[in-house]
Amino acid sequence: MAVSPQDLLSALNFRYATKAFDSSRKISTEDWAALESSLALTPSSFGLQPWKFLVIDSTELREKLKAASWGQGQVTDASHLVVLTARTDLTQEHIDTWVARLSEVQGTPVENLAGLSGMISSFSSAMDTPTKQAWNTRQVYIALGQLMTSAAFMGIDTCPLEGISPADYDEILGLKDSGYATAVACALGYRSADDKYATAPKARFPEENVIAHI
Repeated sequence: MAVSPQDLLSALNFRYATKAFDSSRKISTEDWAALESSLALTPSSFGLQPWKFLVIDSTELREKLKAASWGQGQVTDASHLVVLTARTDLTQEHIDTWVARLSEVQGTPVENLAGLSGMISSFSSAMDTPTKQAWNTRQVYIALGQLMTSAAFMGIDTCPLEGISPADYDEILGLKDSGYATAVACALGYRSADDKYATAPKARFPEENVIAHI
């Protein structure tokens, strides 16, 4: 399905880092299901999907996370809060599980995917564990971008949250020894009429400053 250039740019201009959410407005169940699917459909290197997305439904947990987010109101006032976590390692077990899933979905005998599996394993084995986690975390930001863009197309506001304490998030969410660690969070919902940033002009460098044709 194609969208027009005008619709694309309209959605991207609609989006901004929402500072104040209308806590009385909630994302519908149908719309939220689509946004969750957009997360699941995020592309990743080798298709490995080295992440887990935690939708924080608990009001109590969101209050605790707010304290670990410099008191940012978006954490509790937005309709939904997602914590995007990255795998802390890239194990052979995970690689094998992914190759088996690929085999199942595409109807390809797993032995026919031995070359792909070997290539991924070689790539992974060349990195130490901290480097693997850093690589996984970079993948997570692809998901963050996809989530925010998908929401913008649906008229839903977002705010990416890096002003958080990942270690405190991990403690609050019980992520220790889970194989995952907090990378970034994202609040989603609908802007408050009182958010002055909603009408502020979008400031970007001129395109010729950031895009070059070579």
